[in-house]
Amino acid sequence: MNYLIVFIVGGLFCLITQLIMDFTKIPPAKILVFYVVLGAILGALGIYKPLLDFAKMGAAIPLPGFGSSLIKSTFKAVDEDGLLGVFTGGLTGTAGGIEAAIIFGLLMSLLFKSKTKY
Repeated sequence: MNYLIVFIVGGLFCLITQLIMDFTKIPPAKILVFYVVLGAILGALGIYKPLLDFAKMGAAIPLPGFGSSLIKSTFKAVDEDGLLGVFTGGLTGTAGGIEAAIIFGLLMSLLFKSKTKY
């Protein structure tokens, strides 16, 4: 049953994004930023945690989960290091995801040839 919940919640994030892209002229980059900021705001307000507890990776992997992780790790770093945690917490808490994105982006750039869209 957990797999089904993860699939449905993660799929809903994708469905909402696809509907926004299909029915509006909002560029994908703005949707990406909106999702990260939304996750950060909901994480700061404590609203995203119940969704994470319910949907687990179905809510943690999409972009709002990244925003929530940024805020959660920043709050933790501020508690431990004070003002310096504002600058270091977000990167420390999400370093694994950022590193994976860089490595996989590099691998894809080596494996495939990019083409300009016109």
